[in-house]
Formats: sequence, structure tokens, C-alpha cells
Amino acid sequence: MNRNYHFVAAAGLLLFALKARAADPQQLARGEYIARAGDCVACHTAPKTGKAFAGGYPLGTPLGVVYSTNITPDKATGIGAWSYDDFAKLMRSGITREGHAVYPAMPYPSYARVTDADMRALYTYLMNGVMPVSQSNRENGIPWPLSMRWPLHVWSWIFSPGLPSLSAKANGNDEPGPQRTRGAYLVQGLGHCGSCHTPRGAALQEKALTDAGNTIYLSGGGSIDGWIAPSLRNEAGDGIGSMSQEDLVAFLRSGRTVRVASFGAMNDVVVHSTQYLSDADLNSIAVYLKSLPPHKPDTAPFEYNATLAAALYNGRPSTPGARIYLDRCASCHRSDGKGNGKAFPSLAGNPVLQSPDPTSAIHIVLSGASMPATRAAPSAMTMSSYVSVLDDQQVADVVTFIQTGWGNQGAGATAKEVAKVRQFSMPVNPQGWTAKTP
Repeated sequence: MNRNYHFVAAAGLLLFALKARAADPQQLARGEYIARAGDCVACHTAPKTGKAFAGGYPLGTPLGVVYSTNITPDKATGIGAWSYDDFAKLMRSGITREGHAVYPAMPYPSYARVTDADMRALYTYLMNGVMPVSQSNRENGIPWPLSMRWPLHVWSWIFSPGLPSLSAKANGNDEPGPQRTRGAYLVQGLGHCGSCHTPRGAALQEKALTDAGNTIYLSGGGSIDGWIAPSLRNEAGDGIGSMSQEDLVAFLRSGRTVRVASFGAMNDVVVHSTQYLSDADLNSIAVYLKSLPPHKPDTAPFEYNATLAAALYNGRPSTPGARIYLDRCASCHRSDGKGNGKAFPSLAGNPVLQSPDPTSAIHIVLSGASMPATRAAPSAMTMSSYVSVLDDQQVADVVTFIQTGWGNQGAGATAKEVAKVRQFSMPVNPQGWTAKTP
């Protein structure tokens, strides 16, 4: 039995190698790059022991848990029997080969913008460069009648406009150069950044799919697995106004700068996607994001207040939250809140801490945080969890202090808000973040 198993496995590997060799190498390489840019493996691979692209990753939605599907070229359980037209139809309209509408947890309204050349390259890679895995798809955890599929066809008809043209202008800007256009293509299409960073309406639709004629696109999303997706527009407060083009490139490449560090689901984006993009594409993304005018133009830029830093340095905390910070946080982030290089990010002026919603800060204190290892920054850095150390009021006190200290303009936290986040908080591990599905 064991000998037969190893023979079948070896034969499968040989057939896979022959199939990959038969494909156009340039098309295969391009498809792999497109898959990286689209971050396909992050959502289509189950946590910990899952096989690449075989599905099973749980995606929390307000309706219930949706599990990603098998997109390996296995003909029985994956997409191995799909034609290119079948594949392109799903990617652009959310309709499967069998005619079922998929849940918009898959960002097909964004993927509709992918060019036919890139779509064909991606199909070539998935069919020839990915190992087939025999693994049936999991049933979604959405109760009836919400699990009925026919309303999804209506949703797609209303909110997914097919294949829109990439806008040459945005909000009255002059005609952009090729670099900005490329950045818009990557952000609006393959990167599907709006899926997390754009507000959603009552029907869970993105309120805007591009920046054309509006400033709501990428102005910040809601809570995703207990994290708040901040604004990606060039604005003060919780946006990227304080970050330069070079800062953005460094962040996408390594997940960290001296000011900010990736956390939550963004860790997966950096680890599986953006760290592999070319310098040209990273700079194009940065140019495009920095071109987006503010959604909240009246927000004042951060101004550092040194009074608090002096008081903490001299051991004079004025609030319970300041005392907790001095006892448990200042050794890494310093009493002046400026952190220590890329090892311990600055809290003073950190865009995440200018948010009117303290959820992310609460989650980091409870669960801890981890900056993952990347090619540009190979040392993983982990912050310990305080979920079993601080009670709800203590967490609220220290989060309020951090969100409002040194000139930060974020909102304070309450014990009730902490209790809500605590329900799905788990200690982080050095390899990344963990959380229960809300």
C-alpha cells in the first residue's frame, strides 16, 4: 500500500513537471507574477497545513464564514476541467462553470479590470505551474435562507459592472503618465485594495470601485477579522499623507518603516504578494496612491507634543493608561513614543493611531503583533500578547493613552469595546497573526 502510494505520487510529480515544461516559460513566469500581484495563494490556502491553492481558508463575513475553493488543476475537485472562457467568466462576473454565483468575498468586481493578456497568463500558470491537489471544497457556514445563491446573481448585476475601462483621469487631475496608470491598474484590479480599504454599503458592496469622480475609494474600510483597514489616500490622520513615496515602497516590500508596521491581514499581503513585486510596480503603486486627494481634507496633520514625553521620561505619568504604558510599553516604544527604528515602530504620529475607531489598537494590545520575515527584512519581530495580563479597563486605559498621546488624534477606547474585541483575540505567534473568526 505504501509502495503504491509513493509510486502514484512520483508519477503525479513527473506528469506535473512535464506539463509545466510544455508550457511557454515566459507565459508561465508572467502568470506566476500575476498570481503574486493578485495574492491568490493567501486566500486559497488553508492556514498552517493547507496545500497551496487547494482552498479551505475561512473568510469571515457578516453573513457567516465563507471557505475559499480549490483552484489547483485537479480535474475532479479543482479547476482542471475548466476552459479559459470558464475561468475568465468567473474572474470577471463571479459565475462558476456550473452557473453558480460566488459570494463577493472573492473580489471579482476588481478582477474584472484585469486585461485579457494578464488573465490568460494567470490561467496558464494555474493550469501548468500549480501542483494539482485532490481536495473537495468545504461547505460554507452561512445559514439558510442567506445561503441561497440566486440573490447573488442580482447582487452581481447591480454592483459588478463587468469590465470597466481604466479611467485616465481622477478627480480632475491632469492626464497621468504611464507610471500612475500602471499603479491604478495594480491597485484597482489585481491588488483589489478596495476590497478592504473602501467603505461598504448596506448590501456589503464597495461604495466605489475606482477613484473616478469621488474621494470615497480607498478612504478606509470597516472591521475585518477585528482589524480596521485604514485610508490609503494622501490625507492626514489615518491616511498616508505623512508617508513619502519611498516610505510606501519600503512598507510594501518589507512590511515595515520607522513609522509603521504591517499587522493583521496586511501581513499576508506583504508576505505572499507585494514583497515579490518589481521595483517599478511598487513605485507605480506608490505614485498612484499619493495622487489620490484626501477624503477628509479638513483633518489637521499630526504635530508632535513633547510635553507628555518629558513627563514620562521623568517618571510622572498623569493617568492610569500612562502608568501602564510606562511600565509595559516604553521599554520598546520609548517614553517619547518614537520607537526604535524598524524594530519597534513609532507610536507618535503613527497613522493607525489617528483613527476614530480604536479597534486595531485594542486588538494589537490584546493579541500582540508580529512583523513577518520578508526578503528585505528577514528578521521577524513579535510583540507579546496582553490578553491574559490586562483586564478590559486597563486595556481601554492604555489604548486611550496611546491614541491621544504625543499629539495623536485618535479616539479613546472603552472597556465595552475591549470586551467585544477580546471575544476573538488570540495570542499572536512569531510566524504571523491569529484570530478567531468573529
